Amino acid sequence: MAIFAKLAYRDGVTLSSMLFLRFAMAGILLALWGQWRGMYWPRGRDLLWLMTMGGVGYVGQAYCYFSALRYASAGMVSLLLYLYPAIVVVLSAWLLKRPIGRPRVWAVVLALAGTALTVGGDLHSEMAGILLGIGAALIYSVYILIGEGVMQRVSPLVAATVVILSAAVVYAAGALYEGLALPASLGGWLAVSAIALFSTVFAILGFFKGMEKLGAADASTLSTMEPLITLLLAAVVLGEAVMPIQLVGGVLILGAVIYLARSPITR
Repeated sequence: MAIFAKLAYRDGVTLSSMLFLRFAMAGILLALWGQWRGMYWPRGRDLLWLMTMGGVGYVGQAYCYFSALRYASAGMVSLLLYLYPAIVVVLSAWLLKRPIGRPRVWAVVLALAGTALTVGGDLHSEMAGILLGIGAALIYSVYILIGEGVMQRVSPLVAATVVILSAAVVYAAGALYEGLALPASLGGWLAVSAIALFSTVFAILGFFKGMEKLGAADASTLSTMEPLITLLLAAVVLGEAVMPIQLVGGVLILGAVIYLARSPITR
């Protein structure tokens, strides 16, 4: 997604227009898929919570993530987003008073050390991009904790559809206010469509299918390959430099994330 976004920026698409197109296209396709599968739409408080999660939480996370790509490399932003499992652990212990145990504390320390190496080895990203990338991870962590109760009552597909459609409404207003800036070429349209289809719809449905076949822990573990793949593909497609110290930092972050994904927090 980070690579496709940079390609769309090069084609003159603004942030609000890109995110409106992403969420609108993805939300409509997920809604049609859900209707075909006989999806039950939530009501009342659960619906309100999901709309708030999408219209506030997901909007904020996406804004920080895609804004960070203007100032930082695609690989850097993708790795920083994967700080969110460690942040969730810290916030759970601080706000919800959940016991986390010494091994999980060391996993958080490992993730922070990996981040320091990744940031220190990046020669091109600006501090604004790094801070926005960390902000995206922080907002996503809060989003996860707030939505934890709702997600126990609503299926993941239903929740994702409502959240994405709610975000689309907010970014539609933003795009209209700033002026809708559509892609200027076929390449730009392909990049935006790829964000909506491959990086959103197919990613969500594929992850759900992975959980069905492998279980949540293994599916979550495999999903941690995302930032490493982004880091390597960004070097090939965008010509971004990858320093050895960044690879070491990335391995530390992903190692911590894998451990945290396979050892849920004790309630």
